[in-house]
Amino acid sequence: MKNGLGGSRRIYSIPPPSPSRMPAFASVLAVIAILYFAKEVLLPLAIAVLLTFALAPISSRLRKLGFPRILAVITTVMLAFLVLILFGLVVAGQVTEVAQNLPAYQTNIVGKIRALQESGSDKGIVQRLTSVVESVGRELNSVEQRPTAPVGEPSSRKPLLVEIFAPSRPIATLTSLIGPLVGPIASLGLIIVVVIFMLLEREELRDRFIRLVGYGDLHRTTEALQEAGSRVAQYLLMQLVVNCAYGIPLALGLWAVGIPNAVLWGMLAIVLRFVPYIGPVIAAVLPLFLAFAVDPGWSLVLWVAAIFLALELTSNNIVEPWLYGSRTGLSPLAIIVAAIFWAWLWGPVGLILSTPLTVCLAVLGRYVPQFEFLEVLFGSEPVLDPKERLYQRLLAGDPDEATDLAEEILEEDYLEEYYGKVAIPALLLAEQDRRRGVLTAEQMEQVFGTAITLVSNLEEIAREEEEEQEDETADETPLTATKDEGEGDEELPDGTGKTVFCIGGRGPLDDASAVMLAQVLQVQGAEVVAARHSDIASRRSRDLVPNGANAIVVCFLNFDSVRHAGILVRRFKRMYPTTRVGAVLWSENDEDRQLHQLPEADFIASTLTTAAREMLSDAPPSLVSPRRLRIRRPKTGIGTALQAPSGPADRPQGPE
Repeated sequence: MKNGLGGSRRIYSIPPPSPSRMPAFASVLAVIAILYFAKEVLLPLAIAVLLTFALAPISSRLRKLGFPRILAVITTVMLAFLVLILFGLVVAGQVTEVAQNLPAYQTNIVGKIRALQESGSDKGIVQRLTSVVESVGRELNSVEQRPTAPVGEPSSRKPLLVEIFAPSRPIATLTSLIGPLVGPIASLGLIIVVVIFMLLEREELRDRFIRLVGYGDLHRTTEALQEAGSRVAQYLLMQLVVNCAYGIPLALGLWAVGIPNAVLWGMLAIVLRFVPYIGPVIAAVLPLFLAFAVDPGWSLVLWVAAIFLALELTSNNIVEPWLYGSRTGLSPLAIIVAAIFWAWLWGPVGLILSTPLTVCLAVLGRYVPQFEFLEVLFGSEPVLDPKERLYQRLLAGDPDEATDLAEEILEEDYLEEYYGKVAIPALLLAEQDRRRGVLTAEQMEQVFGTAITLVSNLEEIAREEEEEQEDETADETPLTATKDEGEGDEELPDGTGKTVFCIGGRGPLDDASAVMLAQVLQVQGAEVVAARHSDIASRRSRDLVPNGANAIVVCFLNFDSVRHAGILVRRFKRMYPTTRVGAVLWSENDEDRQLHQLPEADFIASTLTTAAREMLSDAPPSLVSPRRLRIRRPKTGIGTALQAPSGPADRPQGPE
């Protein structure tokens, strides 16, 4: 655009500013503040909502049995809270009995401490710590008991003990007893009423919630509600079953070895195991301390420790995997952080409710785009695909973790599937970064070196699969047998007695893909030689290609390298006319090979499975077209070309 002075003026487009994250951060802080300062109201509501999730399946089951809605809801709620109240009364009675018996255990505790002191030497750490504590205590007592007197006058006054007697007032005494119970009883009544109405109006509340937050996307909102309800209900009910399967045998075992109030410790274990990680430790410490206090010796402590060890091993390795209901979809670190957060926010009750509340937040983050960060923070599912995780490890130069990830996948898949679905797509991501100009030559060499180390680390797995192939061949298993029943994918042909050559096309990333393809072919029993792209420029490929090779393949990760692939294919075809020569233009979809045509190639592939099947094929190679040479001929005039005479008859005749 020209201005008035005859010059030109450029108009720059200003990109729109990126949205600030401060409003979202401020919203999170506001929500946390509301949860903290309104906990007196929100805590009973949260308990009621979670109990509604847990009791909804029971109420639905009663309705299927023919109970009316109101009767089914009231029966479910009354039975649940009756069990909770009886549970609390038994625990309170047991705690009172333990408190009354504690002074009787004082002698054993003091005796064991003295035995520990006497068992050590004169310079033992127990004795030194005890002497330090005693000296500090004597000094403090001497300071407190020192009388105060005016300067220069000794004081002979002694402190007087004063007792205040007040007349007994029945009303005041009754108020002091009932006052502390009013709050919990009121909260319990509120929770019961809210749970009853939520169960009665469950469908109505669901519709109102959908209309409020998800009317524009009924499918997504319905899935969120169903998943949140099923995951929370499954967690609470199955965790209760797991805890009961732990607490009841614990109470029986403690009663058998002679621990007082064994019922109390079993019931506390049922409750405390709802607290992640910390609860089981607390449930074990209390009975161990009581065994320490009851028994003058140490045998009872060892018996209690053995009981807890056996129950933990049984619960973690048998009961929980069998029920499969204790999984919450949360990562272990998220469970710990959530427990700390909810304990700070709502105290001990928040600690018990931390896991189901965090489950609801994770479900919210999965289905609401604005809260996607919650799913990323709390979810147990990997946030990166396997190919992205592998590429990140290749880029970081960490072959050890890359090998660990590969071994996890190879526990269920074959090496061919791992390379085709994970490793080659990871190299395609690297190729995309190279084309964008963000991947330097040094980084490409590092990716190549890490990939080669990964392939070398997987050599043992490749050898095991090769032995399996040999066993199947010995058993005359058909080549078209499926790997796993129901998959329908055919196995690769047997490569025994065949020799193949794999080489990268234009860069280190292509070289890495060629090495991976070579290892898969080696698993099939073929003799394989792999080379780098630099061997083509230095003409070393003539020496590297083995004599009598059955197939040669050139690997490319860049789809724009079709012309270069055609040049290399023609070169190898002229050098080895009796060998099948093809190219692999890597892609995650085998249909992409239809986009490119190499007329002189015996085959073209875009996936590892197709490339391996073509290289091990028994098809004959195509014929090589004769090489045509163009000769520049001299011109005698415009549009006229002189033809070279071939004999006397063809010579031009001059005039007579």
